[in-house]
Amino acid sequence: MHQITVSKALWSRGYPRRMRQPILVINAGSSSVKFSVFETGTDRTLAPRAHGQVEGIGSSPRLTVGDAAGRALADQPVAAEDHERAIVAIQGWFSAHIGSEAGFDGVGHRVVHGGQTYSRPVLIDQRVLADLTELVPLAPLHQPHQIAAIRAVSAVAPRVRQVACFDTAFHSSQPPLAREFALPRELTATGIRRYGFHGLSYEYIISALPQIAPDCVAGKLVVAHLGSGASMCAIDDGRSIASTMGLTPLDGLPMGTRSGALDPGVILYLMQHRGMGAHALEQLLYQRSGLLGVSGLSSDMRTLLASDLPAAKEAIALLVYRIGRELGSLVAALGGLDALVFTGGIGEHAAQVRARVCRDAGWIGIRLDEAANAAGGPKISRAQSAPSAWMIPTDENLMVARHTRALLDG
Repeated sequence: MHQITVSKALWSRGYPRRMRQPILVINAGSSSVKFSVFETGTDRTLAPRAHGQVEGIGSSPRLTVGDAAGRALADQPVAAEDHERAIVAIQGWFSAHIGSEAGFDGVGHRVVHGGQTYSRPVLIDQRVLADLTELVPLAPLHQPHQIAAIRAVSAVAPRVRQVACFDTAFHSSQPPLAREFALPRELTATGIRRYGFHGLSYEYIISALPQIAPDCVAGKLVVAHLGSGASMCAIDDGRSIASTMGLTPLDGLPMGTRSGALDPGVILYLMQHRGMGAHALEQLLYQRSGLLGVSGLSSDMRTLLASDLPAAKEAIALLVYRIGRELGSLVAALGGLDALVFTGGIGEHAAQVRARVCRDAGWIGIRLDEAANAAGGPKISRAQSAPSAWMIPTDENLMVARHTRALLDG
């Protein structure tokens, strides 16, 4: 492994040489392992201490680490041909620079799909790992890499406790009718139903409301998590009522490269008349559609907003239109609306998208405050607006760390 170095000057600016019971949070992707480290306070609250990623796994892997203030602590090539070696690089850096032989107190993983079995965080053992492996077909872009990261931690540090935190868990409160497809009961009984995703993000937003928007805590909310993966959730008194995503993270809104909701007849047509098999369809719907497919340019909203190409403008317009359609559906599921909350990469940073959605939602009473929206909120609606509109940054990693800390302590 390449030697990873860090500036002592940077380290000395308030970054602790030793951390109290550090929790490592891992969010693994196909070619990267993103991570955050939180220190446990004497009152058991968590403070962010570092974040970073190993990217380019298998090609040109590189480890970057920053502190809680965003200052760079490391930026070095590493030998990370696979997820296990990426975990070794992360563990090695922190062992060298935290100055603690004990290593991490626990490792929390964001896991996309928990299926019917897991509706709350759980300590990972071989049985849990086997269950998660069976769910790979329902989240092929995410689940295999998250399982690889769990196995990698087990190989590097077999005695460190690991916790799985599920994106589906928050939605377990949905009423039965909101979960059902109109399919034969024998199929529904096997677990083919709506689950919903981005639950860790929605759960964090609910936890942040008492400080940011206390009047909304017990209200009827629609939260729009807009990013490369995008969904919306209807929340009543802190509980998920309905979501735009279903059995898999492919349903609902158009996303960076995912199609979102699609007439099942399109799939049948492509199979029967265009000769497309399962693998080709998976590639089409997960990798070649969404903003990328419509624009023919990029899956990145920043690139699309900066472009004058008609197809790029159409991709943005389609996303805004579909958000408006889903908003109406979720308001109906709630029986009213007190607040609309934007979060996620697009929701937090694309003021133009927020503005267009809010203007289109004038029919339900939302009145945009243009200046507040341009400034990033958190409240982006006028005083007389009912419902109100907000922009609240999410922190899924902190939510995972909280669950991990609570389970380890419990």
